[in-house]
Amino acid sequence: MIPHPNLTSLIDLFNLIGTKKSSPVSGGKLTLACRSLLAGLLSLQACTPLVSKYERPELPVQSAYPRTDVGKLSSLKAVADVEQKSKKFSLSWQDFVRDAKLKEIINLALKNNRDLRVVALQVQKAQAQYQVSSADLFPKINATLANTATKTPANLSQSGQVSIMHDYSAGLGFSSYELDMFGRLQSLKDSAFQQYLSTSEAAQTVRVSLIAQVATQYLTLSADRLRLQLAEQTLNAQQQTLEMDKRRFELGVISELDLSLSRSTVESAKVDIAKYKTLVAQDTNLLTLLAGAALPPELLISDFLDTPTVIETPAGIPSDLLAQRPDILDAEHQLIAANANIGAARAAYFPSISMTTFYGTASPALNGLFSAGSRSWLFMPQINLPIFDGGRISANLKIAQSNQKIAINLYEKLIQNAFKEVADALALQENIKDELSSQKSLVQATELSLKLSQARYDNGIYSYLNVLDSQRSLYAAKQNLITLMLSSYTNEFTLFKALGGGSEKLN
Repeated sequence: MIPHPNLTSLIDLFNLIGTKKSSPVSGGKLTLACRSLLAGLLSLQACTPLVSKYERPELPVQSAYPRTDVGKLSSLKAVADVEQKSKKFSLSWQDFVRDAKLKEIINLALKNNRDLRVVALQVQKAQAQYQVSSADLFPKINATLANTATKTPANLSQSGQVSIMHDYSAGLGFSSYELDMFGRLQSLKDSAFQQYLSTSEAAQTVRVSLIAQVATQYLTLSADRLRLQLAEQTLNAQQQTLEMDKRRFELGVISELDLSLSRSTVESAKVDIAKYKTLVAQDTNLLTLLAGAALPPELLISDFLDTPTVIETPAGIPSDLLAQRPDILDAEHQLIAANANIGAARAAYFPSISMTTFYGTASPALNGLFSAGSRSWLFMPQINLPIFDGGRISANLKIAQSNQKIAINLYEKLIQNAFKEVADALALQENIKDELSSQKSLVQATELSLKLSQARYDNGIYSYLNVLDSQRSLYAAKQNLITLMLSSYTNEFTLFKALGGGSEKLN
């Protein structure tokens, strides 16, 4: 084993200074040695190649997302800043969301959501833990004032009488301070710092998820309100038709079967109304929970079919932007922390050097504590070299190396999953407009079909079964249109979240 370049001179310094001396400080060699020691304590920290160098793994995904028609992309427009060289991406949710009411609800959630408050406190906790690890690199200097009283019984005393001895001392010093000559403490400090950064990115992940959750729940509430409104409109129309059919039945124009079918459509609409009233109430409760505060009623009135909720996005988003996602940055910081732990595990093979020092005054009497000739000092270095530990150090190193390999695989798997999320959102985005256009045409076609069926039924050409079938088709077509619109807008927020959800950091 090649010794540390400063280790030999440090051992010489230990030999120069005695283990303990309690007398006036004298001699240029001692003074020079103490000064050299104190000046060199911090310069000896982590001057070693044992600290593992981190290299980011290559992204385990292709450079571009699979596309069938790049020109049809429709999300994240003016907020995308895709530079040809750096390919940086900046996205602000304030620019992404256009609905003013939704913006207010998101702002309420960012201020009051309890989950977000918890992760903010966790960031503060991780920062404090990092400061604790950093403090281990410096000696803990304390001022002490002590009195030691010792009673010696008469049968052990040389004078044959009970003897009570006092030893007073006062001064400055530190105990068991470890010189980080092989980078163990520095590696632990680096690991703690990465854990702090990881916690910060985890908080950002929660923030982005909260924004997407609030937006999705807001849109779901709006969609269920529209479904309820559609069911109520259908009920009103069916009740009018039922009243007409009752008169027709009394006149013998229609059969009892037709009247029964007409009544069934009314009851079916009532069932849907009850169902959607429940969903609207539950949606409101969940949105209130996410916001963390009571929501003003005026913020809950919205029709997202008429008011665009988000802006549009350009094509050409590179896949390496995934590395900027907060959850992926979180995993990378965990990987760097695992890499630093390897350095700490390697340092356990080398000697650990610790020391205890004291400089002050000592006297058998309190009134002589600060008198001339009472100065005292203590210097107690210790070198601990592992010889045999039953394989504990080797096992700890293997554990650290295994943890690093696990972190690499988790990091790569997270990137692959993120790539899939973005690709899926883009795939839906490419085809949803065509699907919406076709669904709107279907609604128009079923409206015409119902109109013609009703006219033929009124003229005695069709049975009421044809009218009922057309009514059900139109109702289902309108419900599917609402579902497709909801899917289109929620997919925008899925893409927002999948791409990292913005550059703003948690306060």
